[in-house]
Amino acid sequence: MTNPLSEPPAPPARPAAGGSLDKLKEHIGAAARDERAAALDVWLRQLFPSHLPGVSLLAVGGLGRRDCAPYSDLDLVLLHRGAAGIDRIASALWYPIWDARLGLDHSVRTLPEALSVAHDDVKVALGLLDARHVAGDAALSEELIAAASDQWRRTAVRVVPQLKELTTARWTSHGELAFLLEGDLKEASGGLRDVTLLRGVGRAGIADTMRPAVRAATLRLLDTRDALHLAVGRRVDRLVAQERKAVADLLDIEDPDTLLRRVSGDARTVAHAVDDAWRAIDRLRGGRRRGGPSGSPSRRPVARDVVEQDGELVLARTAIGPVPDPSLSLRVAAAAAIVRLPIARATSEWLASFCPPLPTPWPPAARAALVSLLGSGPGLLHTWETCDRYGLIDAWLPEWARMRSLPQHHPIHRYTLDRHLVQTAYEATAYTREVDRPDLLLIGALLHDVGKGLPGDHSIVGAPIAADIATRIGLPPADVATVEKMVRLHLLLPDVATRRDLSDPKTISTVAEAIGDPATVDLLHALVRADSRATGPAAWSDWKGRLMAELVGKVQTLLDTGALPEPPEPDPELLDGTLPVVHLDGDRVAALTAHRRGLLAGVAACLAMHRLDVVGANTVTVGGRAIVEFYTQPRYGSPYDPVALAADLRRVGAGDVSVTQRVRARAMSARGGTASPRVVWQRDVATDAVVLELRAADSPGLLYRVTHALDEAGAEIRAARISTLGTDVVDAFYLVGTWSPADRDRVAAAVLAAV
Repeated sequence: MTNPLSEPPAPPARPAAGGSLDKLKEHIGAAARDERAAALDVWLRQLFPSHLPGVSLLAVGGLGRRDCAPYSDLDLVLLHRGAAGIDRIASALWYPIWDARLGLDHSVRTLPEALSVAHDDVKVALGLLDARHVAGDAALSEELIAAASDQWRRTAVRVVPQLKELTTARWTSHGELAFLLEGDLKEASGGLRDVTLLRGVGRAGIADTMRPAVRAATLRLLDTRDALHLAVGRRVDRLVAQERKAVADLLDIEDPDTLLRRVSGDARTVAHAVDDAWRAIDRLRGGRRRGGPSGSPSRRPVARDVVEQDGELVLARTAIGPVPDPSLSLRVAAAAAIVRLPIARATSEWLASFCPPLPTPWPPAARAALVSLLGSGPGLLHTWETCDRYGLIDAWLPEWARMRSLPQHHPIHRYTLDRHLVQTAYEATAYTREVDRPDLLLIGALLHDVGKGLPGDHSIVGAPIAADIATRIGLPPADVATVEKMVRLHLLLPDVATRRDLSDPKTISTVAEAIGDPATVDLLHALVRADSRATGPAAWSDWKGRLMAELVGKVQTLLDTGALPEPPEPDPELLDGTLPVVHLDGDRVAALTAHRRGLLAGVAACLAMHRLDVVGANTVTVGGRAIVEFYTQPRYGSPYDPVALAADLRRVGAGDVSVTQRVRARAMSARGGTASPRVVWQRDVATDAVVLELRAADSPGLLYRVTHALDEAGAEIRAARISTLGTDVVDAFYLVGTWSPADRDRVAAAVLAAV
């Protein structure tokens, strides 16, 4: 044993943070990973007691496989035959590792204990398949390695349900790496943890899981994780947006988007292999339940030309002829999605090779199958990905190749563009009963962002592309025009609802004129909700939903009756009270005070002090009295204290500036540090005002600073709409009166200075 009084040997040096690019690149790749493992092996042998029979040290995990990343933890097993003082031996090993500030996952077991734990815990069983002798009694290590491998081969099929349950739970938690803009390279579906699963299935002899494409994808994912560790300078597996540029540079990839597309492709390869592995296991288990391979498998008709066999969909014998039906691949996909069964691999390959191209326009059967596929609900996502894997989607929609794995750069987006479009179609199925043409809703949902990735406004650019696709699939001209309008206007309702005064008749008439008919209003309303839910949690809120419903209701009324909504009357309870009057009603905060400058800014500061974010504001002056009305939401989810908030609002209404001094100081200190804020003037969108839009990064006290600056510049704010998109805001302020170019420049400068 090493001398306990001597200093333990130093661990292998890790790459220095902030090193040169060329030096850091030396730590990436299979050779670098093998060198790291060899260096760690040498160090661990120096720590391990010498001449100690019946005790050995094994590496599992990344070190066991010799693919550990620069800042990976160590996974070690101390194996013994009942050695006396094993706890002391373990401590002599573990403490130097901890002192070196290396992450450590460790266990101390006898051989029977290790096999027993592996028998009961599938994760341990998989881990032992990577076990590798490092130091000590080599014969003992080899005994465990052989026994663990043999036990796995005998029990793998039995423990598959447990393994599948754990894997599905992990996927649910971490999502799909192929479609996430900020995915976990290890834990997400298609990540490195799934490669471990594939090795296990292969070691059990169930299927050939580590084919050349999978091995190549694994090496690239490992390289990406190496580069991510080096870019961040610590152990991290989630590839976030701000690190993509540095990782791409380390991997000699031209830009972050190309990196993300490469990761997506590799994750797809791994995920497809896992899918094939599950099917191989299911076939094996099904064969054992039937008592062996004797007898022909049963075949059950599912749809025209489609039958189920062994839990998969295959072609009926009558479907395979010299000239297959061009709509066959779409009909098979629709059937698979509806019954939620996978398409057999051989069937997918046959369709990709022999199904003829669809004519232009598509035959009715193909168009009907596409609508059935898009409206199939939960079965859509997996079926679409299977068809994309074998090139069927590109045959249906050649434009899909450009959109596949295309990153979306706004932080509110969760998925790549291709997955977002399919996810939107899936979400749209919840609203098909609310519209007259559910088929157009589903097609519009699939195509609404087809212009992304091209120069210009994606709504404008995408509209003619969507019209071309709709024409190609055989929609009549009137339906093509509706799809084109849906794509062109799919942002109209959310933009107007969150940035315009819905009590202004001009707002309602402008939207009604743009859309034109009630049926299209319903289609756009459904599309917006599906789009928001497919985008991510930050894209939707109850407040946004209420605003949208209010706007749609008023537009529908105008289109149905020709009558514009009347401006709302002030709350009579506010007008009858003794000044100052404060009303709190859920997310609505209203106050009536004597009219004076700075009131709106003071109330905004008071709300910020109580950790309430403002999403909308209205002001009106009646007989020298000012009514301010705010709609709020809790910043951290906790409800406000109504007694304390009401008391502070009354003090603000009475002119007590001390209430907001603390917020004012904090808000002013938060100025600056944002990237290129912009002021845009919107004229002719309001009845009696001009609209100033501020587009900037969000920051504490921003609303207070802007309203204070507008007040100091002499602007009277009639209404405000606060729209937060991730870390950005688009705040719209209705300024009463007409404004000359010089006045607009002066006010804009004051607002930008406040940001």
